[in-house]
Amino acid sequence: MAIQAAKLNPEFESIIGGYEGCATLSLCYGCGSCSSACPVEKVVPEFDPRKIVHMVALGMEDELLGSDIIWACSQCQSCIPVCPQGVRCADVIKGLRDEAVKRKMVDSERLAGLGLFASVDPGKCVACLTCVRLCPFGAPRIEDEGYAFIDPDLCKACGICVLECPAEAIGLSPSQEQKGSMGE
Repeated sequence: MAIQAAKLNPEFESIIGGYEGCATLSLCYGCGSCSSACPVEKVVPEFDPRKIVHMVALGMEDELLGSDIIWACSQCQSCIPVCPQGVRCADVIKGLRDEAVKRKMVDSERLAGLGLFASVDPGKCVACLTCVRLCPFGAPRIEDEGYAFIDPDLCKACGICVLECPAEAIGLSPSQEQKGSMGE
C-alpha cells in the first residue's frame, strides 16, 4: 500500500488517543506481541492489530474509518495483556469504530452485513418472545408494530436467537472471522 502524505491527518492519533484506553497508542514500537496473540489474525490474513495501531499513528484516517478491517476484531482483548508497552489494541480498534459511527461513515445495514449483529425480518416475525427470553444480552425487544427488533448496541452476534427462532425470522451474516478473509 502506497502512503500519500497529502492524505494523512496529523491530528488523527490525538483524536483516537482521546477514546477510553487509547492514550498509550503512541508507545507501540511494533514488536508484534499483539498480532501473535490475536485469534482473528490467524484466520483473517488482512487483519493485524499492530498494523492498525501504526496506521492510526501515521494519520491514515480515511483508510481505517472507511474500511471493513476495523470491524474484523472480535474484541476478545487477547492483545492487551501481552503488550510490553501497555498499548490496548482492542481499545484502539473500538475507538476507531466509535469514531466511524460518530462520523456516520457506517450504518446499521453495513454492520449487519459484516455479521456484527442479528437482524429480524418483520414480515416473518410472529412476536413469540423466544428471542427475548433466550438472549443473554437483552438485545431483542418487541416493537409497538408487533415484531422483534434487535438492538445493535447490545447484540453480541452469538447466534442463539437465529438458531432458536421458530419462525426463522432472524438472520446473522457470517463475520469476517467466520469467512476467514476480508475479500470473501
